[in-house]
Amino acid sequence: VSDINRRFRVMRLTSAFLLALPPLLSVTVRVRVRHYSSTKLFVAGLSYDTNQPVLRDSFGQHGEIIEVKVICDHMTEKSRGYGFVRFVSETTAATACKEMHAQILDGRRIQVSYAHKG
Repeated sequence: VSDINRRFRVMRLTSAFLLALPPLLSVTVRVRVRHYSSTKLFVAGLSYDTNQPVLRDSFGQHGEIIEVKVICDHMTEKSRGYGFVRFVSETTAATACKEMHAQILDGRRIQVSYAHKG
């Protein structure tokens, strides 16, 4: 079962639960659904020396990459310590997320998670 199917199953169960609430309850319930990109990863904890080719090489071991972006300060052009990696498929992104999280890259332990859709 893919990660997307699991998310929708949880939303369906939540919706069914909310519909079953007694109408006498005067409680406003808001369901906030967060959207995550299933092929784009957020990479935090990067060394300020880590550049896009280094990030592409280290994550490229896990599959074909569409885009790599290290976020830099617009004034100094130095890395801000985080970036994004977009993979061709959900499977390769999931593998890279699992395998690269908490690994050492350029002397720093990085954190890898799915990127939020903006």
